[in-house]
Amino acid sequence: MQLKEIKIGKLITKNNIFLAPLAGYTNSPFRDMCYLLGAGLTFTEMVSAKGLCYGSEKTKELLYVSEDYGGIRACQIFGNDPNFMRKACESEALSPFDLIDINMGCPVPKIYKNGEGSALLDNFSLAAKIIEECKKSGKTVSVKFRIGLDSSSICGGQFAKLCEDAGADMITVHGRTRDKIYAGEVNFAEVAAAKRAVNIPVIANGGVFCKKDAEELYEKTGADGVMVARGAMYKPWIFAEITGIEKVDKKGIVRGQLQKTRQIYGEKFACVFMRKMIAFYLKGAPNAAETRARLFKAQTTEDVEDILNELSF
Repeated sequence: MQLKEIKIGKLITKNNIFLAPLAGYTNSPFRDMCYLLGAGLTFTEMVSAKGLCYGSEKTKELLYVSEDYGGIRACQIFGNDPNFMRKACESEALSPFDLIDINMGCPVPKIYKNGEGSALLDNFSLAAKIIEECKKSGKTVSVKFRIGLDSSSICGGQFAKLCEDAGADMITVHGRTRDKIYAGEVNFAEVAAAKRAVNIPVIANGGVFCKKDAEELYEKTGADGVMVARGAMYKPWIFAEITGIEKVDKKGIVRGQLQKTRQIYGEKFACVFMRKMIAFYLKGAPNAAETRARLFKAQTTEDVEDILNELSF
């Protein structure tokens, strides 16, 4: 696929291969690692606009960005109240961020039933109002959404146009409906319809687990770039594969992730989090089940690092 910069408002990315916001995963060390491996743009985990407005410390913890991060600082927020969304964009907590992404695609029942995330696909007027209010903050704004709630309500092209008309500077289109969650085929045609409907950059999302997947998504949708989600959880070096970075020291990179996670979040969190992450990275590796069993018995980050040193990704 063609690697190129993406212009989002006044911002310019280093390439068009992005890391998706992933709740519970895309913390600062993980984003740093993916950026070093070639990701052109990374996003925080999605954070609650109301949580930011009410000064929730837990919410603010999700916003940590390391001082040496070299990319565009991008945060994803969610909510269904235009005023809270605007206030969040204007908050001190989001002042370090260059780009605010609005989540209009999360399919998780807790979010959906609260009228947030993908529920906004069923309320065009409210969705437009949220984008308009966020733009009033002066921030560069993007929107991530799905192509509809189910097969009877496909709306990729229409919703894309709504986002552009409301002021969005970029959109990311997940090519599945809400009811599919993360299963089933990606609807290339509907992502392509969204691309044709607008003049702002369109990023295609869904089903990217290897370089071939990225190329297929890019070519069949005509999108300006692709976004990698779960594929990065299992194989963060997918960004190096897609962008052509060679001779990646995978073990060294994961060791760096472990050390940064411990430094920022502390021993207990780092041990539990990195046991989980390395277990993901082992997918397809020899003796993976046995190694995972050892990992989940590890009590300290030193134990985790000892197991890591024995591995070959």
